[in-house]
Amino acid sequence: MNTVAGPRNSITDVVGVLVGHQHSLDPDATLGSGAATGCTVLRVPGGATASVDVRGGGPGTRETDLLDPGNTVRRLNAVLLSGGSAYGLAAADGVMRWLEEHGEGIPMDPTDPTRVVPIVPGAVIFDLPVGAWHIRPTADFGFLAAEAAAVDFARGSVGAGTGARAGSIKGGVGSASVYFTDGPAAGITVGALIVANPVGSVFDPRTGLPWGAGTDGAERFGLRPAAAGTLAAANALPVKGTVLNTTIGVVATDAALDPAGCRRLAATAHDGLARAIRPAHSPLDGDTLFALATGTASPSAPAFPLPPAFPADLLVLDELCTAAAVCVERAIVDAILSATAVAGIPSYTDLFGG
Repeated sequence: MNTVAGPRNSITDVVGVLVGHQHSLDPDATLGSGAATGCTVLRVPGGATASVDVRGGGPGTRETDLLDPGNTVRRLNAVLLSGGSAYGLAAADGVMRWLEEHGEGIPMDPTDPTRVVPIVPGAVIFDLPVGAWHIRPTADFGFLAAEAAAVDFARGSVGAGTGARAGSIKGGVGSASVYFTDGPAAGITVGALIVANPVGSVFDPRTGLPWGAGTDGAERFGLRPAAAGTLAAANALPVKGTVLNTTIGVVATDAALDPAGCRRLAATAHDGLARAIRPAHSPLDGDTLFALATGTASPSAPAFPLPPAFPADLLVLDELCTAAAVCVERAIVDAILSATAVAGIPSYTDLFGG
């Protein structure tokens, strides 16, 4: 398959997807004092077909059962990604309030279009020790993040990534996209948005290069192996020292997938997470990836027919799944390279340069 990055190299290259952040960050925040948390909302005006795949041993989630392909509701209106551990799920109430005020949701009364029920699944990371334990995202955070949702958005130590830690270094929000120029998926875009907060390492202790640069090569990201002294200092950093962590995110495509196709997209997207974080999916993480399909693309006709026992979009789905893993891998690298130090947690670029 031949692909290129989308014009923004972002999940919002998928037409119909918007991203907004809201966070609170004190410049003098430390581990245990000040504000250093936030949330990120991915909003899809008009809704999108969706599913989810939860792999970590300690997930903090909302409405994931609803996204099982065997269940009734097939579409969502927004996804919440939040700091604050289980407390941060409260931010989804604010997202629902914003959507209701704008008429977005499942219409429940044909005589009154204001009577809607917005569908807002969500997942959280454990960032409570970064900043003050009792400062965490609220419903107002969710409302403001939904209000801020746009095609262009910041990356790094923002939104849900404000208090994120990736192993021994600063984590954050990252994104990437892939556009198919030919093949069965020609004309289709896949994108990913990731909040990197794993207990596992995100860089190779032998070279200092991000694990996630392995598929594309360090040159793609303008990186080179670290000098011996720099590497020794990075490897001497204390381990994260918490039993709760988690990497969460969303993969999106403008292809027209059903819920089962979205579930497969979410499942294979985890391959990218496992390439970029070692170990991944541990009992100490709640790794969760949502997948959604807007159906706004107009792909070309299949190159050749498939046996009737196979889904008609099988070859397209296969290429989208491969791209989803690549996008997640690149988005994790983007999160690490975009992050800035918070609460004394050094960033990758502080240690190794950019």
